[in-house]
Amino acid sequence: MTNADTIKLKNVDSLDIDDVLRKVEKSFQIHFGKEELKDVKTFGELCDIIVDKIELENVEDCTTQQAFYKLRNAICETQRINHDSINIDTDLKTIFPRYLRRKKIKEVENYLGFSFKILRPKHWVTFSFVLIFLTSLIGLYFNWQLGLIGIMFMIVGNKVANKVAKEINLKTVGELTEKISRENYLNSRRNAATVNRKEVVDKIRNLFIHDLYLSSSVLTREATFI
Repeated sequence: MTNADTIKLKNVDSLDIDDVLRKVEKSFQIHFGKEELKDVKTFGELCDIIVDKIELENVEDCTTQQAFYKLRNAICETQRINHDSINIDTDLKTIFPRYLRRKKIKEVENYLGFSFKILRPKHWVTFSFVLIFLTSLIGLYFNWQLGLIGIMFMIVGNKVANKVAKEINLKTVGELTEKISRENYLNSRRNAATVNRKEVVDKIRNLFIHDLYLSSSVLTREATFI
C-alpha cells in the first residue's frame, strides 16, 4: 500500500466525521472526552481508542445474525407476520405498505427500543429545497430580505418534508439488518453487556464507509486525519 493509495481523511468535511463519531458513541454506548481525539493521526489509532473504551465481556458470536433475529421478531410481533415469511431478501415495501408506512415502522422501532431512520422525502422534493437554498444564497447579494426568506422557507420546508416522508431508502430486510448492527451495535446483541471484539473494527469501518461514501479498499489503518 503506497501513500497514493491511502485515503487522507483530512479531505473529508470535519463535520461529517463528527457525525460519524456521534454514531460510534451511540452504537457502542461510549463517550469521547472533549480533547480525547485531538492527537489521533490515523484511522487505526482511532479504532484502537474505541476498542479500548468498550469495557465489556468478550463473546465471539455474530452480531449481524442476532440483529436479524431481533428485527424479524419485532416485525412479526408488531405486524402479525409469520416468521417463515421474513428473510434477508424480503422487500421492506411489502412489510411497510406506503399508506401505513410511518405508523408501522414506528411500531417496530418502539418494539426494538431504538430508531433506525430509514424514511426520506421524494428525491424531487429534496432537489427542490436544494435549488431554493442555492437560489436564496445568490439572492442575498441582490435583496438580502428575500434571500433570507428563501433560506428560512427551505429550512422549515425541509423539516416538514422529513416529518412526513414515506420513501424507504433501503430495499431489503438484510440491508436494514446491516444498518441496525452498525448503528445500534450493542442493542443488536442478544446480551448488550457483551461485545465481540473481532467485529468492532469492521463495524467502525462500515460506519465510515457508508456515511462518508469511502472506498473499503483504501480505508486502511494508515488512513490519515492530518
